[in-house]
Amino acid sequence: MIEAEAPASERVGVEWRRRTEAEYTSAAITQHLALWLIQIGASPDLIRAGLVIVDDELVHAELSHAAAVAAGSQAPPQLTRERLGLARTPGEPLERDILRACVRSFCVGETLAVPLFAAMRERCAVPVARACLDRVLLDEVRHRDFGWTLIEWLFEACPMGQDLRALAQRELPPYLESRGRLYTAARELAPMTDEERAWGLLPHPRYGEIWRRAIERDFRPRFARVGVTLPAAS
Repeated sequence: MIEAEAPASERVGVEWRRRTEAEYTSAAITQHLALWLIQIGASPDLIRAGLVIVDDELVHAELSHAAAVAAGSQAPPQLTRERLGLARTPGEPLERDILRACVRSFCVGETLAVPLFAAMRERCAVPVARACLDRVLLDEVRHRDFGWTLIEWLFEACPMGQDLRALAQRELPPYLESRGRLYTAARELAPMTDEERAWGLLPHPRYGEIWRRAIERDFRPRFARVGVTLPAAS
């Protein structure tokens, strides 16, 4: 049994600092997406839900930073301003970029986050890290559901719904393929220790396992329900 005050390796501090950066970036992206939803006259319920998620992500960033500091991290989060927002595609309607953001950040990103954070939490025993993962996992389910509600609204209530569904059908398979390579690529890393697992870290091979399971258990059936099909598994 690992003690709750497990010593932190350098990798622990680096990982929690990286998570701080990721959560802060998610807050900025969601804030930008909420603005876009206002600009196209989307349902006020969707806009309000997006704004609630912004605050959630800021809380996640604060909790992640607390874990990084507790792990001995001295470096502040490195925020890339160019990533703190969403880019427009020149010459295309705003609705298309809203769909892309919805699919990538929520239908894929937040849906995958639920089993990923659950796996991180399984063996997490250090209180400051566990408190963060408890809160994140609680919120990610709602963030995931926001994405699937939004994509359904885009397809069914938006005047461009048919075009948007066709766009998702074209762009989703290559996007999933590229993301999958990141999660399943082999990495030459030192074996993860029990102490690092107690801080909420996850061995890289588990990322690939969770990704492959999510394709069949989550992405394929959920996208099928909104009329987007994925290629058969090879």
